[in-house]
Amino acid sequence: MVEVKNKKKRAVVAMSGGVDSSVAAALLARDGYEVVGVTMRLFSAPNEQVARLNKSCCSLEDVEDARAVCRKIGAKHYFLNFEEEFQKHVVDYFVGEYERGRTPHPCLACNDRLKFQFLIRRAELMDADVVATGHYARIHEHEGEYNLLAGIDPLKDQSYVLYTLDQEQLSKLALPIGDYSKDQIREVARELDLSIADKPDSQDICFIPDGDYNKFIEPRLKRKAPGNIVDADGNVLGDHEGIHGFTIGQRKRIPIYNSTPRPMYVTEINADSGQVTVGPSENLMKTRLYASGVNWISGTSPTEPIEVEARIRYNGKNTAAKVRALSSGAEIEFDQPVRAITPGQAVVFYKEDVVLGGGIIESSLPETTSAEGDRVNETVDSSESTAITI
Repeated sequence: MVEVKNKKKRAVVAMSGGVDSSVAAALLARDGYEVVGVTMRLFSAPNEQVARLNKSCCSLEDVEDARAVCRKIGAKHYFLNFEEEFQKHVVDYFVGEYERGRTPHPCLACNDRLKFQFLIRRAELMDADVVATGHYARIHEHEGEYNLLAGIDPLKDQSYVLYTLDQEQLSKLALPIGDYSKDQIREVARELDLSIADKPDSQDICFIPDGDYNKFIEPRLKRKAPGNIVDADGNVLGDHEGIHGFTIGQRKRIPIYNSTPRPMYVTEINADSGQVTVGPSENLMKTRLYASGVNWISGTSPTEPIEVEARIRYNGKNTAAKVRALSSGAEIEFDQPVRAITPGQAVVFYKEDVVLGGGIIESSLPETTSAEGDRVNETVDSSESTAITI
């Protein structure tokens, strides 16, 4: 048997039909890879036209856009059905978290299970050397150890939703667009004459294209947890039909009569009693939290507390903090109070632009000393005029 020399490396690229994943595929093809584009069917939109108008993904138009890009760059294209996996690991998880009074980030589950578990397995069956996505993040390898870094465009960086990656997955993954800004990616698409160069970005959650979470969640709930709405002193201000309609930091659509001139925010949700606590914005400011399911990208958790920059929401800012790893998770203490620590969201740890790991926020923790409480109030008083509404 004659050995085939200089065989091209094969890259399986997750292609949504958008400009980012399309350029990721095109860049790999330009670099000499044999590209195989894979578009994952995640759910069936009840009305394809509505999905398109709302800039969702998974519409027939998106599939055809991905297919057209593959034709342009000389790549094969496959349309794989992942609806069952998506329903179980993303939609059911999403609804279940709201049912528990938590606020999930479905992209975390979609990336973790579908793109970086199931898709990698499928890619192995295709004899692929690497799996690629259109995420704005970077991977650096040094002496066999892989680091995940933030994308160079701070406005598009998606490293927050990739903290679940491990060393084995990183060794099989490519993120071709992490060294580019969004404007540069569109320019590359134009240079390559890709039809999707000016296609708008998808908005909101892909399976809720109209942005109406309650309309989506309500018919899928297995149970509702109605209860009272109270202030910090336990005074009843109103009632509600279910905790699934609330999130920490929420200001709008709280069914109470506010007799004070100050806006009121959701500060606590009790899934057992159904009680929702509201209060002024300073009640949202906390310095400590507990996170479960912590993943350390290096594969080894620190034995001593470490100084990091931590982020508690996708579009949030990094804040200096100390992390103490526990057998079941981690405790995080911020140098300055952060606003609206929200169970169900991720907390991600950075050292400059390197992602160290992260976990899922379970709860805020009591302040350690009275001095900490004084610091919270001082911080809020100085920023009251610029309080952010979630």
